Amino acid sequence: MLAGELYLSTDPQLQSALAEAQTYLRRLNTIPNEDTQLRRALLEVLLGSIGCGTQLKSPFSCDYGRHIRFGSNGFVNYGCVFLDCNFIEIGDDAQIGPGVHIYTAFHQLDSSTRRSGLEGAKPVTIGNSVWLGGCCVVGPGVSIGDNTVIGAGNVVVRDIPANKLAVGNPCRVVRPIT
Repeated sequence: MLAGELYLSTDPQLQSALAEAQTYLRRLNTIPNEDTQLRRALLEVLLGSIGCGTQLKSPFSCDYGRHIRFGSNGFVNYGCVFLDCNFIEIGDDAQIGPGVHIYTAFHQLDSSTRRSGLEGAKPVTIGNSVWLGGCCVVGPGVSIGDNTVIGAGNVVVRDIPANKLAVGNPCRVVRPIT
């Protein structure tokens, strides 16, 4: 899975890891957003890492949690979904709008392969000081460079370089940020 090879999502070890993460998520999503100390303690157990000062608002959903790494002083707004079948790396000072979905998982086009249960996953990297507008979707294997802004409601399926404003479906660079 993390090596980029196809895997069976029904593997007992993966199912056990999913169940454990879902237990933590149910607890997290019942803790008031204002209780930052308790939320932080739980996030430190659930996530791969979370930098100092980063806030994550509930409701929040993910697969494993342990493959998500946040830098410092970031913000994740309400209703975000991070499908972390591979690594999701988010840099320092990143701002993630409400309803943003980040997907590392992908499925094969061939229907017989899909029926077999084989899936794949590619890592997602979001740089420092990136702003993802509300309801963006970031697809598997995408890298977004430092200081980039992605407009609200956009679908990012290709890499976006640093210091750019990008919008559209599919998302594309419209101008540099200077």
